[in-house]
Amino acid sequence: MNIDDILEKALVKEPLTREEAYALYDNAPIQRLADVADTLRRQSVPDPTVVTWQIDRNVNITNVCKSGCRFCNFHCKPHEADKSYITTMAEYRTKIDEALRLGADQLLLQGGLHPRLGIEFYETLFSQIKKEYPHLRLNALGAPEVSHIAALSKLTTMETLKRLKAAGLDTLPGAGAEILSEDVRKRISPAKPSAREWVMVMHEAHQLDIPTTATMMYGHVEKPHQRVDHLITIRDLQAHKPEGARGFTAFIPWVFCPKGTELEREGIAPRFSATEYIRIIALSRIILNNITNIQASWLTVGKEVAEIALKSGANDMGSIMIEENVVSSAGATTRFDKEAMQATIRRAGFTPRLRDQLYNYREL
Repeated sequence: MNIDDILEKALVKEPLTREEAYALYDNAPIQRLADVADTLRRQSVPDPTVVTWQIDRNVNITNVCKSGCRFCNFHCKPHEADKSYITTMAEYRTKIDEALRLGADQLLLQGGLHPRLGIEFYETLFSQIKKEYPHLRLNALGAPEVSHIAALSKLTTMETLKRLKAAGLDTLPGAGAEILSEDVRKRISPAKPSAREWVMVMHEAHQLDIPTTATMMYGHVEKPHQRVDHLITIRDLQAHKPEGARGFTAFIPWVFCPKGTELEREGIAPRFSATEYIRIIALSRIILNNITNIQASWLTVGKEVAEIALKSGANDMGSIMIEENVVSSAGATTRFDKEAMQATIRRAGFTPRLRDQLYNYREL
């Protein structure tokens, strides 16, 4: 296949075939990909001189999880009473009050697949937080958690989403996607709801106009073309959202961090390469022709590589993450405050603009 012809097709935002996307991944020069992705970024975002960022706090509802993901050493098993916790409402108040003082407008709430926390627990939690903090957005759970809560509560995932939305859920994070391949999933998270279930929950969320994000965790056991397959699945799912629904607001690829994980103990070595990350960012912009925002995952790749990503298709730097526990527990060490975030964006040649979860600009 002719690489130039494929890239010309991408520049007019025609969906690429799987074979065309494979050809770009395998054969296109990285600088050519980055240049085309940057052109597409300029065409896609409201203001190409701006890079957006966010202030929120990631609070873990619980660290109990029966999934047993081999890339996660944050969780504990249900029987480990000396290690387990469920965050209390008093703890939420302390964390939320601090986050609001630092300029946050949102709480990112995630946990594990707790075997005893059904729909009523989450309805009570969400409604209480919304009662006390009515203007705080709840970006909560993830598709695997929704599937788990539904099964535990003997509900459909659609019924579960409706009840969570009524209780205060505003948006659904893209967590738990990993690589959307059943073969990969069986190796790295065999007890987690399937890739098919992740896709179904996201489709149903879009039907209810619950905005979501999509993620990809790569660099472990997957094959390179499975990364491309993942992108095409996300693109095709976005193409089926109802007209007027927001669907996926952003895509965030991030690199597997191995430190202390079961995968590391099995001999799965980290495969991070800055060049490979930039290739994935650029291909994300090129393949995902119907998703406006591509986020640079500074937490897992560092500030310098994130800056390059901003010139290779990414237009967003995500959150300063007042609190983050899961990826950090596997070796991610980069940290940002709001001054450093803005300085990094300016150093890359852009104007930083604070945003909310729906990419509306906010004032500091």
